[in-house]
Amino acid sequence: MAELASMMNIGREMAKKLGSVGINTAEELVGSGAEQAFLKLKEKYPNVCLVHLYALEGAICNMECNSLPESRKKELKEFSDYLKK
Repeated sequence: MAELASMMNIGREMAKKLGSVGINTAEELVGSGAEQAFLKLKEKYPNVCLVHLYALEGAICNMECNSLPESRKKELKEFSDYLKK
């Protein structure tokens, strides 16, 4: 099982937050997906934002979050906006 902090875009603080919502390994993050992980984080940490969602997706895809395809960024932004309603 790979440590979360070994994933791209996931630092110690993000790994700690993910662990606090029950996501403790890279495999668990990949299995949950960016949106579900973000939902869990948002419930406990209301100040997480779209950048965090991009970071989660980037970690899952093993790429820098600003290298995500524009179409995927748009989907994630729509998801984030939906949660604000």
